[in-house]
Amino acid sequence: MLLEGVPGLAKTLTVSTLADVLGGSFRRVQFTPDLVPADLVGTRVLRPGMDGFDVELGPVHTNVLLADEVNRAPAKVQSALLEVMQERQVSIGGQTFPVPRPFLVLATQNPIESEGTYPLPEAQVDRFMFKLLLDYPSDHEEVAIVARSLDRPAAVERVLAPASLERFQAAARDIYVDRAVAQYAVNLVACTRRPREFGLEELVEQVEFGASPRGSLNLAHAAQALALLRGRHYALPRDVRDLARDILRHRLVLTYEALAEGVTPDAILDRVLAAVTEPEVQLSRGEERDARVERGPVRPEAVVRSAPDEERTAGGPDRLDPRPAA
Repeated sequence: MLLEGVPGLAKTLTVSTLADVLGGSFRRVQFTPDLVPADLVGTRVLRPGMDGFDVELGPVHTNVLLADEVNRAPAKVQSALLEVMQERQVSIGGQTFPVPRPFLVLATQNPIESEGTYPLPEAQVDRFMFKLLLDYPSDHEEVAIVARSLDRPAAVERVLAPASLERFQAAARDIYVDRAVAQYAVNLVACTRRPREFGLEELVEQVEFGASPRGSLNLAHAAQALALLRGRHYALPRDVRDLARDILRHRLVLTYEALAEGVTPDAILDRVLAAVTEPEVQLSRGEERDARVERGPVRPEAVVRSAPDEERTAGGPDRLDPRPAA
């Protein structure tokens, strides 16, 4: 996850508090221009009295890693971090060391400074599942922040253990994703690449490159997790829609003309979400009741057909399951 916001918005405090709540180990790395990859992943160290070198593991070997101001480190350090995010392991001196599980990376960056920074290339930014934009709090919220700062800091209690978090991740992977929901996610991504096909002729001159297939994959996977948090065993198109901006905004490359006119990725995605129609299918009675409890009356355009129980159990043709059959 990539957090972007001006200084002083408690990005670091938010991540460290999240780590305390989730449990497990937590490490924070302040990215600076003089950082080298060995400072991050580890290196071999010659210790007195030992024959040969000893391996010193770096701070990436943790459950929750905070990469603070990731755009202040050189490109080779950023690449080392993103390689660990992808491979879930590091190689030091011909040996491979897997990182602990679960492994979560949260990075922050400051968008208002350009001196002494190394902006992440589009190909590297694309590896982050989410990009969240943090804005200033409202006056009422800021008064509450000031009042809390005058009192003793609140005690943070751990509510999960790493093993419990892994079980939740496994449960999210078992959430049913209908093919219509997956097609909706793909259509959103396709609209950013070929807007003319979806009636958005004006976006042709504003979007140079649309979202990659990682956008479709992450929309489906994130919809599974959101459905689990909402107490459902199946994903709906509105789960995809609610997450679309956070998952796709950093995957769009706008043209120079769009940037000169002040067009933002979120403005583009607003047009995309309005142009792409959600699947219109039918829920079972029990699922319809659950949907009403969750968000009020069910809108026909916001529901999706669920597979019959026997199809879910056996893995029917419309079920999307990335795991190979036994």
